Parts: sequence; C-alpha cells; structure tokens
Amino acid sequence: MRVTGTGHASMRIDTAAGSILCDPWVNPAYFASWFPFPDNSQLDWDTLGQVDYLYVSHLHRDHFDAKHLRDFVSKDATVLLPEFPTSEMEDELRELGFTKFLKAPNEQVVELPGGLKIMIQALTSPTDGPIGDSSLWVEYDGVRLLNQNDARPTDLSVFADLGHVHAHMLQFSGAIWYPMVYELPQAAKTAFGKQKRDRQFDRTWRYIDDLKADHVFPIAGPPCFLDDELWQFNDIFDDEGNIFPDQSVFLAEYAKVGGTNGIVLLPGSVTEVTTEGATTTHPMPVEEFFANKVAHLEEMRERKRPIIEAEKASWRHPEVDVLGEMKRRIEPLLDESIYLAKGVGGPVRFDLVGYDGESVESIVVDFPEKEVRPYADEKVRYRFRTERALIEHLLHIGEVDWVNSLFLSCRFSAARIGQYNEFVYAFFKCLSEERLQYAEGWYDEHERAVDAEDITLDGWVVQRRCPHLKADLSRFGIVDGDQLTCQLHGWKFDLASGRCLTSVGHKIRAHRADTPTP
Repeated sequence: MRVTGTGHASMRIDTAAGSILCDPWVNPAYFASWFPFPDNSQLDWDTLGQVDYLYVSHLHRDHFDAKHLRDFVSKDATVLLPEFPTSEMEDELRELGFTKFLKAPNEQVVELPGGLKIMIQALTSPTDGPIGDSSLWVEYDGVRLLNQNDARPTDLSVFADLGHVHAHMLQFSGAIWYPMVYELPQAAKTAFGKQKRDRQFDRTWRYIDDLKADHVFPIAGPPCFLDDELWQFNDIFDDEGNIFPDQSVFLAEYAKVGGTNGIVLLPGSVTEVTTEGATTTHPMPVEEFFANKVAHLEEMRERKRPIIEAEKASWRHPEVDVLGEMKRRIEPLLDESIYLAKGVGGPVRFDLVGYDGESVESIVVDFPEKEVRPYADEKVRYRFRTERALIEHLLHIGEVDWVNSLFLSCRFSAARIGQYNEFVYAFFKCLSEERLQYAEGWYDEHERAVDAEDITLDGWVVQRRCPHLKADLSRFGIVDGDQLTCQLHGWKFDLASGRCLTSVGHKIRAHRADTPTP
C-alpha cells in the first residue's frame, strides 16, 4: 500500500486494486483565515486527482474544498460516502459533478473490486464536525490503514477487531478558536491554551495506545494563518499556550512518552507500507523543512497575499439589512427549538463593527423570548464581536453553519459569564430546518437515554458513560480527589455534587464507593 502525503488531512492511497484520494484541501478556508501548511498548492493535482475513489471525511472546509474538488478530482471517481444523518455531503458533491456514490453502511466492511476492503465509521452527534465526522479503514493484501483524521470516536476497538493496523493517521493539533479569541488577560489565555495543548496530546497518546499500530502519522493539522491580522496564531513564538503545534513538535512530544514509530508526511512524501515495515521518501528532509518554518511561512504569506485581499474584497454587502435578515432566518428556527433554546438559556449578543472600524451595531438573539432584536442594554452571558461585513456575507450566501465559517475563522472576539455552553455553538451550526430538526431529535434521544451501568474509579462509583458524548469512562476517566476528567474531550465533573464543571447541564451520577447507593 502506497500513501502519498498531499497536505493537512489529505492523502492518496494507492493499491493494485484501486486508489483513494482523501480530504483534498488546497484553497483557503474560513474567511481566508486557514491555509494548509506545509503548502500543497504546487503539487501535481492534475495527476493526483485521477483516482478510482474519493473519500471526504466531513464537511469542515479544511476537508471539503469545493473549488478543488470541482476543478481537480475526476468525476469518474466513486465517492465513499459516510452514513451521515443528513444528505448534505452527497448533495454538495452532486452539485460539483460527482455521480457515483457508494453509501457505506456504518461500521460494516465493504469489499470493493479487486479485493480492496474499506470500512467507514460515521460519528453523528451534533457536536461532531458540521453534523457528522468519520474515519476510514482500508485493507489490501493484508496491509491495514486507519485514517482517523479529526474524528474522536469513543472506542477504536471496532477497527482493532478487524486485525492489526499497520498505519494509523490521526489529528494531534488544535482545530478550534479557543482560547485565542476570548477577551481574557494574556496570562489566562496562556494557561488555558497550555491546558488545551496538553489535553490534545494526551488524547492523541490514548488513541495511539489503543490501536497499537506499527506506524503513526500525525495529520489534520495544524493550519497556518497568513493574514497579518491572524499571524500571531502560528506556533512560531515559543508560546506554550499555542494550540497549533506542528508535526515536528508532535515527534518531540511523542518521543517523551516513548514513541518511536512516528512518520511525518510532507506534501509529496511517499510511504510504502507493508506488513513488515514502512519506507518513506520526502521531497526534502523533514528536519530541515521545520527548522526553516518561519521563512517558509513568510514566503507563503507574500505569495498568498493577493488571494486574501481578493477574498476580503468580496465580503461587504451593504445592501443586506443585517437585523432584518437575521430575524427572517433565525426566528423561525428559534420557534421550533426546544432543547437547543433551553440549553442556551439566555440572550446571545453580536456586536457588529462597521466599515469605519469604530461604529458598532449590537443585535441580540434572545433564546427565551424566541426573537432577534436590537440590544437593549441588558446583561448577557454570551457575546461575540466581529466585523459587520462578515455577517453580511454569511447572510448574503445563505450560510447555514456559522461555526464552520465565522467561528473557525478566528476573526472575532468572545466573552462569556460562566461555563462553556455547547448549545450556543450547536445552534449556530444548525441554521437550517434539516440541521435543527436533526439536532433537536438527537438531544431529545440523548436526554431520554438512561445509562444504568456503573463502574468504580479510585474510590468513586460513577456511571460508565460520560454524560457529554458517552465516552467510556473506564478508559477515558481520570479521578483526582473529588474531580473526574473525561480525557476524550477534557470535560470535568465534581463527583460530590455530580455537577459538570465544563459546561451547562450534563450532570453525572456518582457517589463514594464506601457509601450506600443514593
């Protein structure tokens, strides 16, 4: 099995029975904030795109690059389609000209012509990607590969049970806006960032240890930030709170925990994987490339500057009545929302900075009252500040996912009183009838589900499944005194009260092992 690195989470897998192109991303994403690093735009995409199969793990725009898919990937390719709850991915791919689809039943091995086998695990929580994320398992002639990319399954045993894995590709770096955009003292940002960075690596080590593959490939990050306004987010300033460590940092941190089987894929790197080992060739030495990271970024910034400026010029739409359009599009969804509206529990304020960089229009999405209105000088728990032009653009194009656009762009600042609230972001990810109804149904089912099985951890009896996304706490739970942390997503719980310390709701069932069951 030959694996060619094509940048970020993208790779081309070649076997004698066919080729698979995974997650090709080249063009900037999220309001021209994210670019692939190392740069992959100069690869021979005319050749790389001539494949038998296309696999897109999910709709995040650093995985689903519509322009590149339209221009460079063969429309004769069969799409290996995850079993997602909505048809959005298939619909978007059909609009791009793809007509052949293999709808892979979730967690079922499918044998393709020539003896090539694949299995796709689809994750379907509203918090998984933009309504869904997935991983791809591939086997040919006894060689097995798992492309986990961004996905965070609670258990990798479904893959391990199919036989020993020889190549494991997984995310290790950040892909979020926290904590950089929050209006906090720099010392607090650094502390929170360090916690997140450490947690990212801890989760990665856990996945690696679970699968025990012969070779581990760090992929799906980090992006680079080439706009001058966002340049500080690149991990080039010796900031221990930066959540975007690169592949060279992965290798160094992995070595600290005994890891010796890591392989970095630069764009154009080729690894030949067999049951006996792996041989990799690179377009240039990996150590040399990352030693010159700043120079590479600076060169790339100048080369991509016209692309960024052209994107910025397209955002302003002064003809859009922002308040009126937000009312028209959001209020019907508020009327239908039960679980998400209750979960948010209060008004969310958007401060929109005008073209002059000074004037501000404040608009409130009032979840209890189910209305969008001008800010009335009341206290709010959740506030976002961004350029008016960005909201105009989202409304102009009818964007249904403000998380997979505005928030991931990091072109905003945020403030909140109290804990993180996943329902805020779940709602603004679901600005369509289809998405909202799916999310409401998912939370309804989740709310009604009763997890009766208990386990004992360090003197505490706790429910086995995490109240957040049902991770197995016998594997991911760590108890420190009266506090439990689920390492899968870093959520924390006070065991004495059952209260979730990370977000609103999600109470856990727990009591000390030496006391009677309540």
